[in-house]
Amino acid sequence: MDGKIIGEDDVDIGVGISDNNGAQHQIEMHKKNGKIYAHQCENYPDKVADRTLEENEYNAQARKFAQYYVYLERGYDTVRPRRNHAERINAARVALGAAPRSEFKELCGDLYWQLRSHYEDSERIIEIPEAAANHRAVVYRTNVYLGLDPTETDLHEEATELAATYGLDRPDRSLSERSVTDLSANTLNNWVAFSQDLGRLAVEKEADLSEGLYVDAVSPVYMQYRDAAGNVHTTDVENPYERDPDTRIEMPVVNPGSLDEFQDYINYHLACQVRDSFVRMGLEPPEPFQILGHGDVNSAIRYKRLDMYPNYIDPDEETAFA
Repeated sequence: MDGKIIGEDDVDIGVGISDNNGAQHQIEMHKKNGKIYAHQCENYPDKVADRTLEENEYNAQARKFAQYYVYLERGYDTVRPRRNHAERINAARVALGAAPRSEFKELCGDLYWQLRSHYEDSERIIEIPEAAANHRAVVYRTNVYLGLDPTETDLHEEATELAATYGLDRPDRSLSERSVTDLSANTLNNWVAFSQDLGRLAVEKEADLSEGLYVDAVSPVYMQYRDAAGNVHTTDVENPYERDPDTRIEMPVVNPGSLDEFQDYINYHLACQVRDSFVRMGLEPPEPFQILGHGDVNSAIRYKRLDMYPNYIDPDEETAFA
């Protein structure tokens, strides 16, 4: 995959992409959210129905890579959905992997016990719908939301001074520990302005904020299941925030082992999702993520259906990363 910025104004940006099949794409998107509003490629048919499965996947790779390329070159928040952003996934992986046992249990305990319920006689956190084909035809999900404690980053001094100018407390986790409804409109506006100024400062100084990232919240466990006719359904979930999650844990029915083993498994699962993020952009993952195993469910389906991919979820796959 190769890319080049071919045009930009105050609102939009255009990218030329050469895909791994030799096709040329011109893709235009909004800079504020990565929404693609124009995509031209003379090498493949315009209509989805007229393209082969592989041609559709090359098209999808080009779109994902274009959004990622703009992010890399300009720093715009263009990768969508955000939960597919390799850096966000990895940040969640690191934060969950480093979490003390008690904190990990609080964050992922419900998912752990839901999986355990398939292997022992224990009460389930959520019941499997009667319409499910069987008790193994489910994938459990929980959405993960990251927070940032700027006092734990390279900008800790600047963050403290900046917070003081807005009349705020120490800019640590204190905001996430109180309800937004308890804040006055003026205080909430000051927090928003502080966050925006801190973001601009981080870009200017090319500061590393990774040390300040932590898991702020997770959604309740919910599921995707397949019925007897093969149709796929997703149960409702009430997320802790209205914004997009930073990543999503997706677990098939597996024996989670002990809680410590499950924490290691979550770490590996999210590493596989990082791999999937690169693979689905047509890129080779960095060496630490050249691993085999279950990551993103939609990617797993593509690996099984498309000959253009090795089966990255098969631990015995020999052609991956050859």
